[in-house]
Amino acid sequence: MTEPEPPAPTDGTDVVDLLHPVVLHHIVNTLQWPGLRPLQEAAVEPLLAGSDALLLAPTAGGKTEAAAFPVLSRMAAENWQGTSVLYLCPLKALLNNLAPRLDAYTGWLGRRATVWHGDIPESRRNRIRRERPDVLLTTPESLEAMLVSVRTDHRAFFAGVRTIIIDEVHAFAGDDRGWHLLAVLERLRRIIDAGTALQVIGLSATVGNPQELVRWLQGSRAGHRPARVIAPGLSAAPPGGPSSPPLAISAQAAATRGAPPAGEIELDFVGSVSNAAKVLAALHPGEKRLVFCDSKKTVEELGQTLRSLGVTTFLSHASLSVDERRRSEEAFTQARDCVIVSTSTLELGIDVGDLDRVIQINAPATVASFLQRLGRTGRRPGTTRNCLFLALSEDALVHAAGLLLLWGRGWVEPVVPPPEPRHIVAQQLLASCLQENRVGDQTWADEWNGLAPFDRSAEPLVRHLVRMGYLDSDGGMLFIGPEAERRFGHRHFAELTAVFTAAPEFTVLSGRDEIGRTDPVLLTDEVEGPRMLLLAGRSWRVTHIDWKRRRCFVEPADRGGRARWLTSSDGSVSFTMTRAMREVLLGADPAVPLTRRAQERLAAVRADHFHAVHPGGTMIVRAADLTDVRWWTWAGTHANRTLTASLGDLADPLQATTAASLRLRTDLTPQLWKSATAHLESRLCLPHVTDEALAGLKFSTALPRRLAEATLATRRADLPAAAAVLREPVRFTLLPA
Repeated sequence: MTEPEPPAPTDGTDVVDLLHPVVLHHIVNTLQWPGLRPLQEAAVEPLLAGSDALLLAPTAGGKTEAAAFPVLSRMAAENWQGTSVLYLCPLKALLNNLAPRLDAYTGWLGRRATVWHGDIPESRRNRIRRERPDVLLTTPESLEAMLVSVRTDHRAFFAGVRTIIIDEVHAFAGDDRGWHLLAVLERLRRIIDAGTALQVIGLSATVGNPQELVRWLQGSRAGHRPARVIAPGLSAAPPGGPSSPPLAISAQAAATRGAPPAGEIELDFVGSVSNAAKVLAALHPGEKRLVFCDSKKTVEELGQTLRSLGVTTFLSHASLSVDERRRSEEAFTQARDCVIVSTSTLELGIDVGDLDRVIQINAPATVASFLQRLGRTGRRPGTTRNCLFLALSEDALVHAAGLLLLWGRGWVEPVVPPPEPRHIVAQQLLASCLQENRVGDQTWADEWNGLAPFDRSAEPLVRHLVRMGYLDSDGGMLFIGPEAERRFGHRHFAELTAVFTAAPEFTVLSGRDEIGRTDPVLLTDEVEGPRMLLLAGRSWRVTHIDWKRRRCFVEPADRGGRARWLTSSDGSVSFTMTRAMREVLLGADPAVPLTRRAQERLAAVRADHFHAVHPGGTMIVRAADLTDVRWWTWAGTHANRTLTASLGDLADPLQATTAASLRLRTDLTPQLWKSATAHLESRLCLPHVTDEALAGLKFSTALPRRLAEATLATRRADLPAAAAVLREPVRFTLLPA
């Protein structure tokens, strides 16, 4: 178990004496802490009083202890029995990492903590059902699986739940897992003891809109229960957006969020994966370096190249087998002079030991993600947080500079749940019927305590589910229908508790050892000679493919492997981030050092984009040969999709829309433009949705097609940003021949 980092002594206060004497004894004598951190002190009184709360602090800021110590004190003082605390995490690996620490804390009181997730064998689950732990660490999906399982008496098991702690809450709130989490918690409220005031505590490192997030976290109880944002040193500023400036926070707030001195962050341009590997091999020998990449493909290619240069290298990404990732992370923890290359799988609070350096290949998608990664360093006394950016392309260089520009201003993205989660509503209706066997056809909305959109507004969805056979209706009751059995009934309805559709991948086996999973395209495209894969940083020769079982057998090869995976992300860039990139091209520099290479390349990029940016508005640029007309909006991906749809035949719908620009008709004139856009702000349209995009929306088959399309179209749009761009002046220019 990794011991928590002791806090620095704080000014004397008696708040620590409010904790249970046994908890306080062990803080002083077992952990040998001289005091509590500011966040931990600030959390004691409101959490002991039972308030809902959102706790904000940088990575390694002591959030787990800030929640656990007061909750365990309540458990002991009020003599909670049975499973009284649920600790929810977005990742199984994070649960495994936290379990020894939380079990030690609960053990101080003679209590137990244990883990339940998809990798836990049935024998252990049966023991947990018989001997209920005081604290259960699990994921929302596993929690729902327990609710619908015939093997778990969910009413008895969860009757005593008093507090729910949700770690890395921002990782839930920004996507559909957040809607799923809220809905499952509302169903849980229905089955705990009547009169119990369920306390909900969220833990997060980086959010731009904490007040909104804590209200979101309360679900149907928002406005009915006390709620606090606990974030010593942070100012609660409004979120940034097209109509509001970036957040302004104090120097104290920046320090609390983990912003190091500017000299500890540097931006470099290297131009290729092989050059990045050479830089990494030469820099910081003898130190432990964590390298973040924006794709699994880059992780594999960089890992293999580093190994070819003699660097001890480990890899971690979601398509590697659990055993492969665990071996890699454990080996990295125990080694010194080494590198671990990872996607965002190591961004959250998973412990990989004492890090010296963080290196970012290209740029993360958000400032919040950067702050998470930055927080992996500077955890030893006498060290500072640091990050080196290595840009592989000019676009990545500008993106990284824009991100660092926003970071230097203290701006962090607001966490906004995706709108109109109709597919999650459909999933929850089916899951509720599975949990209760049957629900009333007039009372089903009570299962979510009036929480929108799981309320009566979903009545058309219920009728559709009945009409299509997903639900049956008889005698005033709703229950699982034959179509739901057919589509989701395999493996005891396991598919129904998974919110996302996983990309179809083939399991890669070397003998009996699972290496990981690969995209089937690599097994079907035409190749000359043997078929080669790159996985776990090593090349493999394909020896046999079992198409029926989706398995691929391989043997080691010296070189020549290829890596590829389909991505579930659409690669969209927000309005605020794109506008920051525009500022960079107009001459703004982030308040961090740039290497000479980065300075020279950035100067060249600015010169190349002289026609695309103007401080006074947007630019419509016609190529010298008159074959291309492009509107440089710098509005972000979603806004440009919205504008493309709204411009009708004035735009080229077949041309891929970028965050910076969109393509227009070649016969466009200023007069035609003025006429076509005169009142366009009031007639903005939602983007077109393809069949391919619909296929990626889990449970979309349970929706009427028009509602599924409306859900995705709304999520792919940015109406406020599009309207803001239309209000800006437009300049027409012709590129010189």
